Amino acid sequence: MLPDLEINDLLKLRKTHPCGEDRWKVIRLGADIKIECLGCGRLVMLSRRKLARSVKTNLS
Repeated sequence: MLPDLEINDLLKLRKTHPCGEDRWKVIRLGADIKIECLGCGRLVMLSRRKLARSVKTNLS
């Protein structure tokens, strides 16, 4: 299961974004979680379950 997250936490995901960055910042919490790529600023909204499978480490 997904560890406790807070807004502005930095996450390292298993796969890199097409821009080459693998670090993301948590923007919104809820049933779905919105994250922002730190390389290009792209916003992505994922379900908690999908994000839990994608997270490698919490950098914050």
